Order: sequence, then structure tokens, then C-alpha cells
Amino acid sequence: MSWPASPSLRALLPVLFLLAAAAVHAAQERRLTLEQALGEGEPVSFGGRAPAWSWDADGVRLRGPDGVLYDAASGEVLERPAPAAAPADGGAPPASERRERRRGRRGGDEGSPADRALVARDLATLEGLDEEAAKGIAGRLRARSADGTAGLYGGDDATYFHRAGEGARRLEVPPESELLALSPDGRHLAFVLANDLVLLDTADGRVHPLTAGGGPDHLHGKLDWVYQEEVYGRGDFQAFWWSPDSTRLAFLSLDETAVHDFTVVDHIEAGTFRVREETTRYPKAGDPNPAVGLSIAAPGGDVVAIDLASYAIHEPLVVRVEWTPSGDRLLFVVQDRVQKWADLNAADPATGAWRTLIHEQDDTWTERPPPPRWLADGSFLWFSDRTDHRHLYRYAADGTFLGALTAGDWSVGSIIELSEDRGELLFTASKDGAVNGNVYRVGLDGTGLARLTAGDGQHSIEFNAARTHFLDRWSSLASPPSVRLCAANGEIVRELGQAELPAAKEYLTSRWELVEIEARDGYRIDAAVMKPAPFDPARRHPVWISTYSGPDAPSVSNRWDGSVWNQFLAQQGFVLLEVNVRSASGKGHWAIEQCYGKLGVSELSDLEDAVDWLCRHEWADPARVGITGHSYGGFMTAFALTHSDRFALGIAGSGVYDWGMYDTIYTERYMNTPQANPEGYKATSVVGAAKDLKGHLVLLHGEMDDNVHMQNVFQLVYALQRAGRMSFEMMIYPQNGHGIGDPAQRRHSRLLEWEAMRRHLLGAGA
Repeated sequence: MSWPASPSLRALLPVLFLLAAAAVHAAQERRLTLEQALGEGEPVSFGGRAPAWSWDADGVRLRGPDGVLYDAASGEVLERPAPAAAPADGGAPPASERRERRRGRRGGDEGSPADRALVARDLATLEGLDEEAAKGIAGRLRARSADGTAGLYGGDDATYFHRAGEGARRLEVPPESELLALSPDGRHLAFVLANDLVLLDTADGRVHPLTAGGGPDHLHGKLDWVYQEEVYGRGDFQAFWWSPDSTRLAFLSLDETAVHDFTVVDHIEAGTFRVREETTRYPKAGDPNPAVGLSIAAPGGDVVAIDLASYAIHEPLVVRVEWTPSGDRLLFVVQDRVQKWADLNAADPATGAWRTLIHEQDDTWTERPPPPRWLADGSFLWFSDRTDHRHLYRYAADGTFLGALTAGDWSVGSIIELSEDRGELLFTASKDGAVNGNVYRVGLDGTGLARLTAGDGQHSIEFNAARTHFLDRWSSLASPPSVRLCAANGEIVRELGQAELPAAKEYLTSRWELVEIEARDGYRIDAAVMKPAPFDPARRHPVWISTYSGPDAPSVSNRWDGSVWNQFLAQQGFVLLEVNVRSASGKGHWAIEQCYGKLGVSELSDLEDAVDWLCRHEWADPARVGITGHSYGGFMTAFALTHSDRFALGIAGSGVYDWGMYDTIYTERYMNTPQANPEGYKATSVVGAAKDLKGHLVLLHGEMDDNVHMQNVFQLVYALQRAGRMSFEMMIYPQNGHGIGDPAQRRHSRLLEWEAMRRHLLGAGA
């Protein structure tokens, strides 16, 4: 474009440029309201998504966000989409129809619309079901066979089985049954009824009870609270596993007889002024754990018990159960009570005889090992922290060590792809910075290690079918989400685009800066700082730290942060600080284990050093430093205010205020038992240090928290009262558990937090 030749207009150009610049500046001076920071009022987002580039169905061509097909190598346009025909009403398809299309494309649990139509058609042939009822049932998939041919449908009132080509039938499954799971071939259904494990033949409806004696003290095929929370995953209570060939079912049995009860009380039971109690078997540190057993059943009803008597003296935990790909062996991992070691064992499913393939051990604790990654020749890849960094090792099927695939002063994160055809493995690792997530390639013989992704940040890659190129979707704290095209060797071919952030052009914003801080002992701490917006280096600003700091749970990751709340706080004049204490740094087991036996001590030391470093800058006010966190972060917040003088305000949510009150499996992994480590428990107790409270402490807790019991906050408040401490307050959230789920109460919690920050860090007139 060429500018007009008019002299008078040319004379106005500088003025026009100044006006335009002033308009942009004025737009970027806009401030967020508190309502927007709470997710209310006029919507605003600083998140953004990278442009939606993807590989075409042929796995070779690239499809751009505009639907245009491109040649990946040259960038040449190959095909433009035909203009879409407008709907008859001139508008977009109904939202429900768009959702249906997305579900169909994803192939989600509900199946495609065509799949559901087929199920509904077959269900409608059953007595008592009309077309409308059949459609409703077909939309309620409860379980699916691994081969995808069979599904279980319905609700609590009735259960229906459907297999493509065989039609549908009703199964007599008691309404109170739990944890329904079809065998991989769909021939049998396993479920738990009154804490016993039961099989049902889906062809003839016959029922085969596998266990007897289930009840409150004995669970078969079902996990208790501590096993699901700390071992197999929160909310996952299933404790049985089908073999790949559907011929056997492995299951755990838990004897809860010696496990103590703990009761939480709902004081807001709807429609009454009575209370509702929830009682859970909950072993606190040092208490008896459930006794565990492992068995293997055949669909015919025969059960073989795995003899774990040799482990009895160690009060064993069975922390992983799975089958080999062929189903010829059952693998199970046993750890001692305090998890100093872990054994990978292999059992013969016919006899129950077993042997140990791998033994892992550490002076502090051994992490629950991830499952083996199997290769076609029967060998497998195994994660281990044996060098104080997590690396990959290869073993033969019989446990013979074949060699290391990775090594060095860095740790492997996760396996992205294993290709035996190409003889290579793709994985993430901390080799180029613990806060980054780069992708690497190595040969299955351990040679040819190479980094594929370029630049600091978090990366996710997707190869095309020909393996000639990959898409790299990445972001960092400094760069919004982007996507680029790379050659197979990692060379960047072209940048395809970055997320658009209209709000960043409209509102005053700040960005995180990664920093490295030297601790008092020379350790290098990863941290991130966000300065106020606007930033006046001549002013002293309050400091706000949000932390978790639990073992191996970093707070700082080099990825884009779209938090509206953080931008609001920056606009209010806060310096934001996040810190990866050494035990939550991602730098390896050697760093994590520095918290062993004394949770909170090394973490607080690193937080103090980060605060001291920041407050050596004239623009950070050491008299106005605040800290907040939830769960482990709640513990750290309260621990900081009772064991340090650096913090003027702490807002602690659902914290463990004495580790003797938390569960066995988590606590004893890091602290050993109270009987073996009484001094460690004493040194880490917030309750025991209540008399040393400095600054102002705000305590938040959910009344129905079955994880970190409200007992924690009551014990701490009682100790604070008896010590004569006045600078604290408590807020209980009825009918909420370990998090605040109710939107109105969640809003209340955020406003309470903001009010405390205003009073104690900004001043009441802020």
C-alpha cells in the first residue's frame, strides 16, 4: 500500500500516529474489576489457544484452522474447502447437534450417534421398552468390553447387555452392585455386591460368587479409603483386574478389622436439624493398616490365593496389580509399610507360585513404580530412581537386566511413544531445565539420544503418518500457546501461529519472569516473579506467594499462565512470587528426599531464601509478605507463620497441622511412623508451635473433609487459644469436603481471601 501524496495529509501523519498510539495505550490501561477476577461480570480471558492446525486424515497433509489443506513440506495450498451450505433457518446448527457431532468424532464413551441408534433399535425389541425408553437407556453406557463389541447400559433400576450382531438382553444385576466391569471379550461381567466379588455370564445370566464373607470388615474386589486415595487413585475403588484373554480375574481382599474409624459430621442435613454422620475406616500415621490379600479367580469359580506370608513381617502394601500382555503371568508390586523398598513380582495364575523380578530400595523411600512398558520379544522397560534420577532400564521377561536406555543428572518424565519398528523411544525429560518439558528421542539400545523440541517451555508433539514432520504445540511463561511445524529431526520448518489474546491488548497486564535464586547452602532454586502492572520500581510493593510445595509437586512450570486472578493482583500492586522448593523441584529423587523425616523444614528454608532474595530489591516490601496454599500448601502456610518471621499474612486452606493426624500411606512414606520418628513429628507440628505464631493467620476448612479432617483446624485453633494468640481467624465451609465445591461458598472464600489481603497487606483504605 502507498500513502496518499497530499501535502496537507502528510503533515497530519505524525499527529495521527500519536493519536493512534495514545488510543492503544489508553486501551491497555483498562483495569480488571473484582467481579471479573471472580469470573463474573464482563468475560475476560488471558488464556488463549494455539491455532487449530492438525494432520489431515491421510497423515501427510496439514489442515489449517481455516480448513485449507497444505503441503507440509512446501506450504503450498492443495485444497480449499467448499463453502458450507447454510442451514435452512440461516443460522448455525443447534448446540445439541454440534455436541453430537463432536462426540461422534471423538468416539467417546457414549459411542457415535450411529452406535447409539443401533443399541436403541435392539433394546426396543425387548418386552416393556418402547423406542423412547430404549433411546434413553442407549445413552447411559456403564461399561464396555475391551474389544469394543459389547456394552453394558442402563441405570440403577435395570441393566442391559448389548453386543453388535447379537442384540440386547436384560441382566439381573442387583441395584446395589458396584464397580461393574466387563471382561475384555464381553463374556462375563464382574461386580462387587455387599463387598463380595461376583461374576455374571452375559450369555445365560448365571451368577458365580467368587468370594464369601464380605462386609464392613472385609472387602473383596473393592479398595478402602486409604488405598484409593494414596495408591490407586482418588475415586478409583476397583480392586480387580481382568486378564487380557478374559480367562482369569485377579483381585485384592482387604481386612479392615484393625483399622480405626473416623467420623465427619454434616450439620446442614437438608430438611432437618439433625446431623448426618459419615464414618470411614481411616488409618492415621502409626495406626494399623488394612491387611491385604491377592487372589486369582477363573470364571468357573476356582480361586487361587497368592501366598504373601513371607512379607507379613513388613506389613505389606500391594501397590500395583496387572497382567502381562499375553496374560500368562500376573505382575504385582509389594512395598513395606513405610515404602523403603518395592518388589516387582510375577505369579503363575494357575498355581499362584511367584518370584521377584526386580527389587528397588532406598534409604528414604521408594516411589510406587510405574507399570512396565512391554516390547514384542517379551522384554520390558522399567522406570527407576536408583541413581537418584528417574531413568529407563530394559529387562528380559525373567527379570534379567539388559541395560540402561537413559542416564545422567536429569530425569525422564513420561514415555510419549515406543516404536520397535524404528527402534526408538520418544519421552519427556528435565535434561534442559526442570521447569521445561522438552521431548527427546533415544534408541532402544540406549544410543542416539537427541532433543527434538526447540526452545524453553512445555512442548507437546504430534508426528504425521509418514514420520517426516511433527507439529509442536508449546508455550512458556513468556510466550502464549503456539504451534510450529518441525522436520523429523526437530528442525523448525515454519511457525504456524500463536494464540490471539484480545484481552492483553485491552487490559493492563504483567508477565511472569523465570529466575534462579541461590539458597543459603548454594542450592539453585527455580522461581517465577510477576511484577505489578503498572510497575513503579521506586515504590515498595506487597508480596504474595501461592504455594503447594508437597514432595515432587512443583509450583513453577514454564508454561503460559492465563490466570485472571493473577493479573488482577498485579494490577492491585502485588509482586507475585512462586517457588519450586528443592523437594518440589523436579530435579530428581536426591532433591525430593531432602524433606525426608521433617516435612516442611527444608521447604520453608527455601521459601525464606526466595523471600529474602526478592526483598533485597527496593521495590519489594519485606514487611508486607503474604502466603497462601491449600492441602499441603495449607500446611506450609501455617507452618511458615509459626516457624518464621518473614510473613505478615497467611491464608491456609485444609492443611495438615500435625502429621500424626494424616493417613499412614502418604505420611509414613516421607516421615516414617511416629513411633520411629517422634522428633521429626514434633519438629513439623504446627499445633505444637502455635505459641510461636507471627503475623495474621486465616484458616479455611471444609466441614465434610474426609481427607484432611477438620480435626486439624480444631486442634490448631485450640492450641492457639490456649497459647493466648489473637491474630488468627477461622472459616468453616459446611457440606464441603477437601475442596470448596459450592459456587457461592467458593466465591465467599475468595472474597474472604481478598479482604484479608487488603487489610493486612494493602491497608484498609486500599
